[in-house]
Amino acid sequence: MASAVEQFASNLNFGSFAKAQELKQRLWFTLLAIIIYRVGTHIPLPGIDPTIWNSIFSGKEEGVLGMFNMFSGGALERMSILALNIMPYISASIIMQLLTSMNPTLEAMKKDGEQGRKRINQYTRYGTVFLAAIQAYGLAVGLEGMAGAGGVSAVINPGLFFRITTIITIVGGTIFLMWLGEQITARGVGNGISLIIFAGIVAGLPKSLAFMLELGREGTLSVAMVMGVVLMIVSVISFIVFVERASRRVVVQYPKRMVGGNRMAGGQSSHMPLKINVSGVIPPIFASSLLLMPVTIAGFSNVDTGVGWLDSLSRHLQHGEPLYMFLYGALIIFFAFFYTAIVFNPDETADNLRKQGGFIPGIRPGKATADYLDRILTRITVIGAAYLTFVCLLPEYIVAQNNLPFYLGGTSLLIAVTVPMDTVAQIQSHLLAHQYEGLIKKSKLRGSRK
Repeated sequence: MASAVEQFASNLNFGSFAKAQELKQRLWFTLLAIIIYRVGTHIPLPGIDPTIWNSIFSGKEEGVLGMFNMFSGGALERMSILALNIMPYISASIIMQLLTSMNPTLEAMKKDGEQGRKRINQYTRYGTVFLAAIQAYGLAVGLEGMAGAGGVSAVINPGLFFRITTIITIVGGTIFLMWLGEQITARGVGNGISLIIFAGIVAGLPKSLAFMLELGREGTLSVAMVMGVVLMIVSVISFIVFVERASRRVVVQYPKRMVGGNRMAGGQSSHMPLKINVSGVIPPIFASSLLLMPVTIAGFSNVDTGVGWLDSLSRHLQHGEPLYMFLYGALIIFFAFFYTAIVFNPDETADNLRKQGGFIPGIRPGKATADYLDRILTRITVIGAAYLTFVCLLPEYIVAQNNLPFYLGGTSLLIAVTVPMDTVAQIQSHLLAHQYEGLIKKSKLRGSRK
């Protein structure tokens, strides 16, 4: 952890940062967008009695609704207009990527450059609206069926009008967050969707830590358990930083060639870094999104559905249950391999190396290089998937067994550490680009003086 901080401090040139006006504008835009998002999580949904809803949610926050509340940044606890957060967009992205890998037409569209990418993004937005509308309707119906002490409903005036206004408001809030995330990615620094989830999780971490310490003060948790959880958090964060910075370097050799008739150039050797965790934080987010989608509807009900297997499934998919942990781990492994296959294409990489004249020593260019890269990628993805599964499941199990807030679980810690690391890497890239631009301008000015 300390080495990572020291390396960041050495890489970050504060003099260059002060001169990088575009980077500062991007950082201010990102900060402003996050502030707007946090303000939106406090705008209440019309037609809800906040007092009754708070009493209802306090009895359900240890279940799946508590985990959904973590991903919504506390918006569900306050029943905000952003209660669904960005989860419908993530679900739509999963469905679209699965369809793209199975449908030849969509796959061809994806390879059609910028225009194809825009069309796929547009289909993803349509899917987001559709999923958000379905979940908003389920939310409205579930709220009408909820009652606090004395049987008083959480909805002030239940009925068709409340359902319509809830659907319009929730879908509008989800679309706004989707747009805000895209704007952060385009005009800010970092991945907008990941930063929105990160901001919600970080906002709830201090309260969760205070709650855990309060349990220790009251004697509900032993001092040894509190110290153990704190040690676990520190160890998990250090382990995440270590693995996220780890990579497998593949040696790439470029042959010498004649330049200008009698001068030799090239012949240098470089490295192609392949991260141990190529897929980043995407697999846990995707896995959580898929698991939350079916069980959230069941969570918005005080009564059984009357269908035996459905009620049993709902109970076994509660947080910390063996079936939930198994499915969560299996989905993380699946999306680790799936997303790695999307972001890294060995055939395309081998073809680009061949066009640039590069080769891997001892491996023939073309198909043999692609197969070699595929073998390496498969092996490191196995390690990366095992790392993600371990980091997400072990803390989640400890947190669930001790009735601690979900913010202290492995998924939230992974997001809270990985997203800032990616954002810092992008900041460094912007600084390097700014330095190169400055050198080019200086060389042009010197050339013009001559």
